[in-house]
Amino acid sequence: MSRRRAHIAMVSVPAVSHVLPSLEIIRELVARGHRVTYANDPAVSHLITPTGAELVPYRSVLPVADNDWPEDPIAAMGLFLDEGIQALPALRAFYDADPADVYLYDIGAYAARVIAETQGRPLVQLSPAFVSWDGYDEEVAAPLWGLPGADAYRERFGRWLADTGATTTDMDAFAGRPSTSLALIPRAMQPNSDRVDTTTVTFVGSCAGPRADRDTWVRPEGAEKVLLVSLGSAYTRQPEFYRQCLAAYGNLPGWHVVLQIGKYVDPAELGAIPGNVEVRSWVPQLSILEQADAFITHAGMGSSAEGLSAGVPMIAVPQAVDQFMNADRLVELGVARRVDTADATAEVLRDTLSELVADPEVARRSARLREDALLEGGTSRAADLIEATLG
Repeated sequence: MSRRRAHIAMVSVPAVSHVLPSLEIIRELVARGHRVTYANDPAVSHLITPTGAELVPYRSVLPVADNDWPEDPIAAMGLFLDEGIQALPALRAFYDADPADVYLYDIGAYAARVIAETQGRPLVQLSPAFVSWDGYDEEVAAPLWGLPGADAYRERFGRWLADTGATTTDMDAFAGRPSTSLALIPRAMQPNSDRVDTTTVTFVGSCAGPRADRDTWVRPEGAEKVLLVSLGSAYTRQPEFYRQCLAAYGNLPGWHVVLQIGKYVDPAELGAIPGNVEVRSWVPQLSILEQADAFITHAGMGSSAEGLSAGVPMIAVPQAVDQFMNADRLVELGVARRVDTADATAEVLRDTLSELVADPEVARRSARLREDALLEGGTSRAADLIEATLG
């Protein structure tokens, strides 16, 4: 237990990849006796309320339901600014009347930082993705600011900060340099980790909970090896890729295959399903990874981190955004092979799996990185660090 019961607020956005990584931290804080409020769209209340947190509802304007994100990066960043602008009044109405002792926030939840700064309360960012490093502005951010629309975006962001009364009015500092951040990823996945400011950032690794708190999956009797295929929650409209997986791994001797196809694909589009394959729209990924022998993943940061933490060799098939960088990082770490979607024929997929699981160096690296990830502390360490901000 903490020294005192506190009101801890979490503010996030309704993208599943932004909600799942911190849920076990929220559950742990509730279990330690704290009152936790969680601000998000009611669309994800089914994920939040089982943790014991109290939902503080606001209506999101992010295109999460249909996954219709713009390809232009400035336009995509503008959506998160729009989210912060429209969410702030509703969140202020609640938290000005019922202030939290500490505010936790996702990287896309700008309104949370405004509220904490105007109230003079502690603030901790929970990052589900890699964080910035010394030189990030020059190496990554600067090229973005030369794109069409960037000047208008920066001007609008700065004007909003000035109007809100936030104490951090520099846009780059506000959006990219939190005073305290917990990185919910293994340090091994962090680019340029030697240049990360560890006085403000702590890597706690993937945050899981007790097995009893999660949905479980039972390995079928007689399954010699298990393969999980999942492209995550967003970029799953890939029926041809799934058909190639069925052709590659259907009736493959000794293998049981769990194929997650998401909510956008009808199983009927896949044709006949081999007897060694189970097709699902959603799976308890952690439970399966703990029993799996290989993992075909889109290389989203959450799935990459879970694969490393489970010590499972991976085939990375990146789909969008940071997944290409993550895929290359997994290959660099020696635990994965990368296959781009355009190259993912049945033959390539089958040969890549055979090569992956037969490589003793991949097995050795996977086991080593699993040990490293477990030492980072995960959920309990994250909760300890949050409680330390309470004074």
